[in-house]
Amino acid sequence: MPFVLPELPYSKDSLVPYMSAETFDFHHGKHHLAYVNKANELAAGTEFETLSLENAVIAAKKAGHQKLFNQIGQIYNHNLFWVSMAKNGGGNKLPGRLEKKVIEDLGGYDALRAGLIEKGTTQFGSGWAWLVLDNQTGKLEITNSANAETPLTDNKTPLLTCDVWEHAYYIDYRNARPKFLEAWIDHLANWEYAAEILEQKL
Repeated sequence: MPFVLPELPYSKDSLVPYMSAETFDFHHGKHHLAYVNKANELAAGTEFETLSLENAVIAAKKAGHQKLFNQIGQIYNHNLFWVSMAKNGGGNKLPGRLEKKVIEDLGGYDALRAGLIEKGTTQFGSGWAWLVLDNQTGKLEITNSANAETPLTDNKTPLLTCDVWEHAYYIDYRNARPKFLEAWIDHLANWEYAAEILEQKL
């Protein structure tokens, strides 16, 4: 089954003024699509072609198939990034069980916010900031990763991610990555989605 570019879960202008329609034109319509096309080219005729996206990411990493992993890792990460945002998202009102876990595992919303900003800002070069559930410990963690790397390959369940590659924010924020992260957390983060995934795992 070929990898596909998912439809955005909102219109391209829904997240204005925090993310512009122009950003979506380039980031989703061109950049993400290029990963999908290249992944399908590399996976054609291989065992990866028949796997789900998540299983293909894990299998490509395990097999040391770096070229393919770079493409499908980026597909997976971007798929999650789009659903990690919502119109009128963000802020400190977290759904019940997610709020409870954030308090228990991370010390509360302020620590969550500060941790995501810190991980995203200090990620050297291109990469991602993540809120994940460690499947072994059952604890929430805030982490970051470089390039196409994803916590999915480390037995962690990603709940939300913020893309801190320059193409994610340069149109709207130029080189001000911390301002982008602040806007993402305060106005875009889809806590409802994170809470849904958390409920499925607990």
